[in-house]
Amino acid sequence: MDIGDLVTPASIVANLRVPNKRQALQELAKRAAQLTDQHERVIFDVLLERERLGSTGVGQGIAIPHGRIPGLTRLHGLFARLERPIPFESIDDQPVDLIFLLLAPTSAGADHLKALARISRLLRERAICEKLRGTDKADALYALLTDRAASHAA
Repeated sequence: MDIGDLVTPASIVANLRVPNKRQALQELAKRAAQLTDQHERVIFDVLLERERLGSTGVGQGIAIPHGRIPGLTRLHGLFARLERPIPFESIDDQPVDLIFLLLAPTSAGADHLKALARISRLLRERAICEKLRGTDKADALYALLTDRAASHAA
């Protein structure tokens, strides 16, 4: 599975301006609803419930909120580069400025976990994250995320 299987140019947000984690999740749910034809509130509730289990802030300025949504037929990703880092209750207590949202069908099983692993491997690459942080153009972000060499790194 490639990152390009999860995101499209329309699912890249180049300069998301939000003051906190809750509003980031609300805004991402709103945008994901448009991409998936699912209800924004359902997506937001699933994301909040997952955050209650433990923060999806994985450290080094990165968060990977995710959840299973009834009615989805495939995995969907949405990437946001924040205009300013926000507190996210990350495992390293550092603010987050890169968010990769993953939504999966309730029946996704191992595919959900494989996609999370792929996203995590990509965003552990320091050079990729520096490049993502270095541009505020959606097309450049999409190209960085979906570059086959980068998406197969690590």
